[in-house]
This record gives sequence, C-alpha cells and structure tokens, in this order.
Amino acid sequence: MLIGIDPKTTPALLACLARMGHGDEIAIVDSNFPAMSTAVDCTHKHVIHYPSCDAPVVVDLITKLMPIDPFHDYGAVRMEIDDAPDEMNGAHQAVWDILNARLPEGAKLSSILRQRFYTQARRCFAVVQCDEHRPFGCFILRKGVIF
Repeated sequence: MLIGIDPKTTPALLACLARMGHGDEIAIVDSNFPAMSTAVDCTHKHVIHYPSCDAPVVVDLITKLMPIDPFHDYGAVRMEIDDAPDEMNGAHQAVWDILNARLPEGAKLSSILRQRFYTQARRCFAVVQCDEHRPFGCFILRKGVIF
C-alpha cells in the first residue's frame, strides 16, 4: 500500500505515469474506442484497462498525480461530437469540470474532430480504456511539469 494514492489507481497506471515525460500524452478512451489497435502504435503498447470506471473517474485519478501542460496549444483535448463540434455531452462536461479545477495558469482545454482524435491517440504515450458508455467520451491529457 502507498499513502496518499487513491486505491483505484492501478500499478499499471502508476508505472505509466511515472515513465511519461513533459509533453507526453495519455489517451483516456471510452468503451467503444479501438484501444488495442491504437495502443500498438503508442510508446506503451498495452492498453491500461479500467473496466469499472467512467472517464471522469479515470481523469480524476490521473490529474491527482500528473500535472497538465500549460506550455502548449492545449493541456487536454476532447473528442468532438460528429456534426456538433461545440456541443458537449455529460462526459465532456464532467471531465472539463475536473480539469478546470486542476489546470495550471496558461493551460488550455480544446477539442478535435473524431477522426483527428484517432490519429492523435496513436501518437500518445499510452491508452487507458475505461467503462465510459457515453458516445465520444474520449480525452487526451498532455503531461506538464512540477514547479
């Protein structure tokens, strides 16, 4: 056991976050996302599974341990809803609420088209697949630095 670490945080997630460097990205994807075929192109080739947690729970776990990057065009992005890029569903809003509370000064939240998200996720350090059932419930977080 470790002190101060949420017990839902798995050893696989802890090891992954510890290995990531500034600017590396981690994709948190929903239950419909092609996680395995995406992860083979990532640095960490194995999907980190969170079968009993939705996207807000996983983002909360990660952002308690990992700073968000304030030095880039975005610190986090969400997958846009097809034909409604400005619309946010419940998963989007819940994750944005968590991120807004933890963003360092200068960090930005953004969104990208679904097809661009797939491409960006292949360039991530790792993929975490959660039990998010709300459509388009996918996010990419960019690791920052500790000041």
